[in-house]
Order: sequence, then structure tokens, then C-alpha cells
Amino acid sequence: MSAPVRQPKVTEREARQVAEAARERDWHRPSFAKELFLGRFRLDLVHPHPLPAAEDVRRGEAFLAVLRDFCETRIDGARIEREARIPDETITGLKEIGALGMKIDPKYGGLGLTQLYYNRALALVGSASPAVGALLSAHQSIGVPQPLKLFGTREQKDAFLPRLARTDLSAFLLTEPDVGSDPARLATTAVPDGDEYVLDGVKLWTTNGVVADLLVVMARVPASEGHPGGITAFVVEADAPGITVEHRNAFMGLRGLENGVTRFHRVRVPAGNRIGPEGAGLKIALTTLNTGRLSLPAACAGAAKWCLKIAREWSGEREQWGRPIGRHEAVSAKISFIAATAFALEAVVDLASQMADEDRNDIRIEAALAKLYGSEKAWLIADELVQIRGGRGYETADSLAARGERAVPAEQLLRDLRINRIFEGSTEIMHLLIAREAVDAHLSVAGDLIDPDKSLADKARAGARAGGFYARWLPGLVTGAGQLPGSYGEFGALAGHLRYVERTSRKLARSTFYAMSRWQGRMELKQAFLGRIVDIGAELFAMSAACVRAELLRTTTDHGREAYQLADAFCRQARLRTEELFTRLWSNTDDLDRRIVDAVLGGAYTWLEEGVIDPSGSGPWIADASPGPSRKENVHRRLP
Repeated sequence: MSAPVRQPKVTEREARQVAEAARERDWHRPSFAKELFLGRFRLDLVHPHPLPAAEDVRRGEAFLAVLRDFCETRIDGARIEREARIPDETITGLKEIGALGMKIDPKYGGLGLTQLYYNRALALVGSASPAVGALLSAHQSIGVPQPLKLFGTREQKDAFLPRLARTDLSAFLLTEPDVGSDPARLATTAVPDGDEYVLDGVKLWTTNGVVADLLVVMARVPASEGHPGGITAFVVEADAPGITVEHRNAFMGLRGLENGVTRFHRVRVPAGNRIGPEGAGLKIALTTLNTGRLSLPAACAGAAKWCLKIAREWSGEREQWGRPIGRHEAVSAKISFIAATAFALEAVVDLASQMADEDRNDIRIEAALAKLYGSEKAWLIADELVQIRGGRGYETADSLAARGERAVPAEQLLRDLRINRIFEGSTEIMHLLIAREAVDAHLSVAGDLIDPDKSLADKARAGARAGGFYARWLPGLVTGAGQLPGSYGEFGALAGHLRYVERTSRKLARSTFYAMSRWQGRMELKQAFLGRIVDIGAELFAMSAACVRAELLRTTTDHGREAYQLADAFCRQARLRTEELFTRLWSNTDDLDRRIVDAVLGGAYTWLEEGVIDPSGSGPWIADASPGPSRKENVHRRLP
């Protein structure tokens, strides 16, 4: 058996190549968001709003009723926050009602809920306790069930899914102490040895890892005879010899999260536990996240709805200068933002979830946009709620209760939501991921023109392809339905907003094309520019979802007028943000910022750091993760 491979040293270009190889390259089905970035507003892909089948509704609503009763009677969010642990009896209860198997097929003992109802369940349970919501999401959205559902063999599904549906918790282990969103540097190895692999390495931030029964582990298989190698996914029993949970991490929020550091030392895993072929691990992880990411914006939508409730009740009760604070314009603007954005966040999640259930569209960009937009806007909503509550917003719920006031955990929500801008792809990484997909059509036809490694012959062929593509594409960006006053008339008062989306999507595509023409191969370095391009697309997607949802509610409920009001308010707010983003595409401090950063990193401003005390100590920035036996106590605990 070969010795474990140490962490690979890779160049920036090699790292990008690994990430590129893991992408799902083909687009077999249409994508509303992809078309939006290309300047083509395909409203027909999302309108009429897709709806769930009657049986899915019946099964989903029945479970939501059970879950609501459980949340109200058996989840004590204040206790979880206070004790920094989800009580064992709460997790046992979740198992009893089938919450571990919400997305698992009934033939394996699961509930078989649709993505739509799974996300509604997460929003509900997350409002009772964000830590419980995170536990269920980590188990099913990115844990063992989802990759097995998509890539597992029949034998693997038969062996593991019944356990995962009722009794066993799972965790997803990719991140390492010195490896985050750059998997090319993954150091954990899985060395083939007969009919087994031998795992060595350390994994960090293993959500559920402290209490999990089954793990999805990403490890690098060295290339050898009969083994193509590469980053590979494995199902691993959490109590296998050689596995040590060395530490339970503590965070500013989600205090009940069972998140740890897990060490593997000569852990033997049967080859039959490998998910997919060697080298497919990253592609499996990214494909799993295409829908798995929707759990985060679902929780964010639930948080936004709770914030609206508290803002409404408090702002009508609290008086200043002879009138309720909600009647003062400085506060009313915040309430309007919360209400309109809560409506839009739910619209985005429900639309993306139902699109995932229908499986007619490729939603990889929609899911990523939902995660990006939901995590950013929910954080702003919670921040505004704290501001509306004033000093009480900064005070803990326990302290409020101790002095006789309603225990509103506004400051806790702010802390709990903060991680969503980092979880499952930080905002910065999401910008780059979405931007890559948004320009895929351009790179497919013209990528070789800006690739320094391509030959002159390759560049000539690419030039011919690009000429044909742009000859067809560019004329379509000049005019469109958004310039016709009667377009989208069935949307009544919202039609003008959809015309704006159509016009602006073409403007967005022209801006992207101009930037690619201007910067060519340097485009990938213009991360601030790309981030603004993505943020504009996110606003347009959210506006579309809000309008489509308002029209659905107009035709199916008694809340149509109110839904139109909220959608109108959201779209007006979003249009202001969009116009500001367009201005900042070309009028910004990006070049100056880079010069300042060069000076900061070069030590030119260390004098500015004088006059303060650094309380952070003198330990290493990144803990040693060298492979080898553990020297720490195993804090892994088995749940009843």
C-alpha cells in the first residue's frame, strides 16, 4: 500500500482547471436564468407558475400539519440557544415523525416529499429553531441521501436509505483546515488496497459530524494502475475504526449545531461504498448542490416572514412622539422593505423549488441565485428588524424575559442568519460560480480565442464559430417586447415591471459582451465587475418570480390585490438597486481598491494599526492537519 499523499501544491491555473472539470458542461434543458443573462426574457419558462400535483399537495400538507404541531410542542428554541445543544429527545422525535426522510422515496421508508414541500418544512422548522433546521438540511440536502439518490447504486440505496430515512443522521465532509472553495488542494487521501480504500486526512466544519452515523467523504485517490484517481466520494460509517471527532466547534450563531473536526487515520472503506467512479467526487458534490442549495433560501424566506410579523406587531405597539413608530417614515421605509422582500424571497424559493420538481428546466443558476439572493437579503432584513426594535433588538431574549418583556430573539436571528452568506458557497464564490455559468455560451463559442494555450488553428476555428454566433445573437439585443407598451398586459399593473426586466436583460447581456470584448482573458480577474453582473441578474430573477407569484395568487386566492401591492413595491425597490448596480459597472473604485490592497498586503500601512491591542493571541492561522493518528479524545456521540 502506498504512503498517504501530502497536500498537493497547485497553481492558480491548475485550480481553475479542476473546478472547470467538475462543472456540468451540457445544457440539455432550458434555463430561465441562463436565458436572462443572455438577454432573452423567456417568461414562458416560468409563467403560468408551475403547480404541484394534487397528491403531492395532500401528502405535503399532511406532513406540515404534523411538523407544525411538533415544532410548537417539542422544540424549545430558547433552550437550544441556552444549552448550545439540540436535546436528544428532540432529535428522537424528529425521527419518529419521519423528518429525517422527507426527501427519501417511500419505498425506502421515507416520506417522498417534493422539493417544494421539503423547503416549506425547512422554513417552518427553522423558524422554531434555526439549529434544528440546519441539522435536517445538512442531513438531507447535502448529506448521504441526496448523492445516493442521484448517483448511488441499487445496492447502496437498499443498504443505506432505509437507515437514513428513520434512524441515522448523515454529514457531508469536504472542507479541510486549509481547503475551502479550492478543492484542487484537497489533502485527504483514499489509497486503494485490494477491495478497500484507506482514508487519511482531516476534515473541518463537519455539520452534523459530531453526532452523525453516516458520512459522505470527499478524498483524493492517487492515480495508479487500474485506478484513474481524482477526487472521489465515499459513504463512510462514522464509528469506523480510525475516525476521531477531535473537536466540537462553537460559533457566533446556530449554537446548537453539531459541527466538528474529524480525523481519518487508516480508515478502511469498502470499494462498494464509493459513490460513482473515481474522480467524479466534485461533479457529484456540485450536482447535489444544484437543488440542495435551495434549503438555505427556504430558511431565509421563513426568517423574513417571522421578521415581518415581529416588525408589524412591535411597530404598532411602540409609540414615540405621539404615534406608533411604524407611522414614522424612517421606520416605515424599513417595514416596507421587509414586507416586499419577504414576499419576493418566498416567490423565488417556491418558483425554483417547483421548477426542480417538474424537472423540465435546468435550474443550476436559479438555485444558485436563490441561495445568493436569499442569504444576502435575509441578513439585511434581520438587521433592519434589530434597528426597528432599538435597544431591545440588541438585548437577548432571555434578558428580555427576565425583566418581564416578550422574549423576541432578534439578535439571535441576526447571528444565526450570518452563516448563510458563507455556508454552501460564500457570496463571493457564488458570484464567481454564477458568472461562469452566465457566460458559458460565450466561452463555448469564443473561449479558445482568449485561451493562451490554444494554437493559432484553434483560435481561427473559434473565430469562425464566434462570428456566426454573434451575428445571430447581437441583433436580438437591440429591440424586444420590453419596448412595446402593451406587452405582458395580462399582468395589469405589474406589466411595466416585466417590460423593464425584458429591456434590462438585454442591457445586461450587452454589458457582459462589452466587458468580454474589452478585457478578454483578463475577464476572470474582474471579480467585482462580475459580482455586479450577477447581482443585477439576481434582481431581475427576483422581480420575475415576484410578478409571476402575484399573478398566481390573484387567480387562485383572495390575496391577489395585496400580492400585487407587495410585488409592485418590491419591483420598484429592486429597480433602484439595479440602476445603481449598472452605474457601478463602469463608475467604481475597483482599480484604486486593488492598489490599496497591494499596499496593505505589502505592509505600507502598518502604522495605521498602531494604538490598539490585538486580543487574538499568537497561535497559527491554520491548524496543523498533517495525517496521522489522533492524539485527542473522541467527542463523537451516538444519539439514541
